[in-house]
Amino acid sequence: MVSSRRSEAERADAASARDTGVDPLRPADYDDGTAGTAGTEGVGGASAAGSPGPESSVTAPKLGPLEWLRFAWRQLTSMRTALLLLLLLAIAAVPGSLVPQRSSDPNGVVQYFADNPDLAPVLDSFQMFDVYTSVWFSAIYLLLFVSLIGCIIPRTKHHLEALRARPPRTPVRLARLSAYTERELERDADADAHADADAAAEAAIAGAAADLRKAGYRVERYDQRGTPSVSAERGYLRETGNLVFHTALLGVLVAVAIGGGFGFNGQRVIVEGQSFVNTLAAYDSFNPGRFFDDGRLTPYRLTLDELDAVYETENADALGQPIDFTAHVTIDGPDGSSDRDVKVNEPLYEYGTDVYLLGNGYAPTITVRDPDGEVVFTDSVPFLPQDANLTSIGVIKVPDGLDEQIGMVGFFYPTQSTLSTGAYTSTYPDLVYPVLTLNVYSGDLGIDDGTPRSVYQLDTSGMEQLTGGQTGVDSVELMPGESTELPNGLGTVEFETASPDAAGDDFSQSVPRFASFDVHHDPSQIWVLVFALLILGGLLLSLFVPRRRMWVKAVTRPDGRVVLEYAGLARGDDPGLERAVEEFADRHAGPAAAAPDDPRRPENPST
Repeated sequence: MVSSRRSEAERADAASARDTGVDPLRPADYDDGTAGTAGTEGVGGASAAGSPGPESSVTAPKLGPLEWLRFAWRQLTSMRTALLLLLLLAIAAVPGSLVPQRSSDPNGVVQYFADNPDLAPVLDSFQMFDVYTSVWFSAIYLLLFVSLIGCIIPRTKHHLEALRARPPRTPVRLARLSAYTERELERDADADAHADADAAAEAAIAGAAADLRKAGYRVERYDQRGTPSVSAERGYLRETGNLVFHTALLGVLVAVAIGGGFGFNGQRVIVEGQSFVNTLAAYDSFNPGRFFDDGRLTPYRLTLDELDAVYETENADALGQPIDFTAHVTIDGPDGSSDRDVKVNEPLYEYGTDVYLLGNGYAPTITVRDPDGEVVFTDSVPFLPQDANLTSIGVIKVPDGLDEQIGMVGFFYPTQSTLSTGAYTSTYPDLVYPVLTLNVYSGDLGIDDGTPRSVYQLDTSGMEQLTGGQTGVDSVELMPGESTELPNGLGTVEFETASPDAAGDDFSQSVPRFASFDVHHDPSQIWVLVFALLILGGLLLSLFVPRRRMWVKAVTRPDGRVVLEYAGLARGDDPGLERAVEEFADRHAGPAAAAPDDPRRPENPST
């Protein structure tokens, strides 16, 4: 009777709410955010939700400087911001692979300025030739560094607290969970229905706890209203892997920063038969880190004994394509002498430095004599390759010993051939028919005033051209072992052969080759490798370790039957959860155990 009257009162309140716009089930000061808007006022000026009027609208507090700083810090240290900064860092590194960098290819930068006189200064103003030390790249790098630190520290603290916490209490209604199953505990039919029900339930839960513990779960026993249950959880390695991934990523950033600060890289071109000593003055170009100390250089000597080049000779479609380059070198250092090989993808590691083979070419040996026959210049000059067939260009400068300073711009063709236009070209990269042509200039080389000049460039603006071009005098043309007179009686120039004892038509060893080496020292290499492996391991853990909770409850029915309820819950997507619950129930209670029809179980477990 009381229930009927209460229902009638509730229906009356609902009808009154429809008429007045006031909900009796909500407090009088409730504000749904529509207070003061048109059409929401009810009786007596009250809002439709029952709020007293416009004066009750919620006003957000104003943020002071401290609150704005806290807001900015939370945004910076969020995972979304860290991922965005990581993406920006990858994008910011792209220009470093599109244009040459001063740190690794200074000659390429000089050539880029020569080839693009209008674009290069614009790119240089944006530090495109120093990408990895630029202000904008460093800003992204440091922001990512701070973001990762701010993200890792609180998550680590929370994770450690979760590891020490007890598994949560068993939910009252396990049947509401999607991964749920039941098994009836088999008992002796002749036994008293109620005498040993509690003991059987207790034994079943104890067995479930032991099985879950063996499966790697953290287990906690609970007794709620006399119903024994066990709560278990596992998968904290997933969050551990996530933290290892981000911590190792931070470690990579720190290791790269330390390696860049204390390391160095330098380049040196070495001709066959010549040596290089690992001292600061011996490098053609040298790029030290901010904290590098040249006193830490180990003084060893590297001699290029021979450079072997193998080209395709059988496949007509790929004739002349390089197959392999091998630099045979001798290392003399504090530990003695040893013969080693350096290949393009197989660097040499000695005395804390990695020696990489970057490129190679030909270095014709040029000798210049004065009119009296005295040698004023002799050297094997590296000529820079211009195409796949090693058509090469080089510069010879003779500042002293002649009546005038002379410079020569030379073109070397390993296998000379003539185009339809009459111009020379090389049709094969190996020495089959080598020819050297020289355009001779006389005048001021521009080196007497101390201004540094590139050995691969000749400034002819203040010089007179004596051969080639519009002079009407043919360029000097030589083959190995030949010599000729210089214009204006300046002397003679000779293209010396490196194999004077070879047959007259055998040019295979007539011109020495050079190799370009990059010497790199990075004290953090091993740490970068360690952190990279940790990143991979942490990523695998975070992807493949499921985070699960599982409960087992023993419910004693009024008729004395003991029903075991099994349920599981996953954090995130876990398509194998239901199968895992079923398999555990089969192992624990046995596959033959009945799955009773529980009249108390709701028809829709998700409700």
